[in-house]
Amino acid sequence: MIAIPRQKPTFRFAPSPNGTLHLGHALSASLNFDMALEAGGRFLLRIEDIDQARCTPEFEAGIFADLAWLGLDWEKPVRRQSEHVAEYQAALHTLIARGLVYPAFLTRGEVKAKVAAGEAGGKPWPRDPDGTPLYPPDDRERSDTERRRLLESGLKHAWRLDISAAVATVGQPLHWRESGDGDRGEILADPAAWGDVVLSRSDAPSSYHLSVVIDDASQGVTHVVRGLDLFRATSIHRLLQSLLGLPEPLYHHHRLILGDDGRKLSKSLGDTGIAEWRRRGLSPAELRRRIGL
Repeated sequence: MIAIPRQKPTFRFAPSPNGTLHLGHALSASLNFDMALEAGGRFLLRIEDIDQARCTPEFEAGIFADLAWLGLDWEKPVRRQSEHVAEYQAALHTLIARGLVYPAFLTRGEVKAKVAAGEAGGKPWPRDPDGTPLYPPDDRERSDTERRRLLESGLKHAWRLDISAAVATVGQPLHWRESGDGDRGEILADPAAWGDVVLSRSDAPSSYHLSVVIDDASQGVTHVVRGLDLFRATSIHRLLQSLLGLPEPLYHHHRLILGDDGRKLSKSLGDTGIAEWRRRGLSPAELRRRIGL
């Protein structure tokens, strides 16, 4: 059971050290820091390094340097996801024991083939809010005997949330309280729109969805301030919070900073980082103005 601290207003910025921070990160980190200061609360920095294949100490050091240059200060020690795998696994096994999670054996290639075959007849395959095809029902519909046989064979697998069973277990509509730059007020959650999301993979002990709700609860986060690109994913987070008996934070999804081509900024696409703006001679105050603060 997670020990949930009772604290004053608590905000967090939670980057992954798999690239350099860009202007969108500067906006999110600065908003969290400013809102914590205004509320007389706490500002935490969390390093989401669960993907050890892509995260590096060099990128983590860059995060610290960029945020310090922006004038932000955070509580120590910093929480690193890689140090809390046991917590995520404990939550996962709780859901497995309740029959709400199942082993998924289909490879990406097999899923792609099934989607293509399903759409060959002209009927579109259902997709999640991000446009990704929903996972086929094959593994969810396997018998317990077949699942045991495949698990005992050592076949690689992920663990997926049985979204229909999970929603039925909660048994009532879920909402969250939103104060951000899009819709506001009581927002009706729609976790079923995401299908059977991954909670753990063979190459990663916990997914973003599972880790983030455990981390926020463990750290006593009361206000989640993040980009609008995660607005609809909050439906899954509210479902997991309800299933695991975790508290519900307040949510504030802020506007995104877009590139000249109209897409959101991305580390993986090499968008100009905070460090590069610093090297060009921009001051922290000028950068804040550039991102609209």
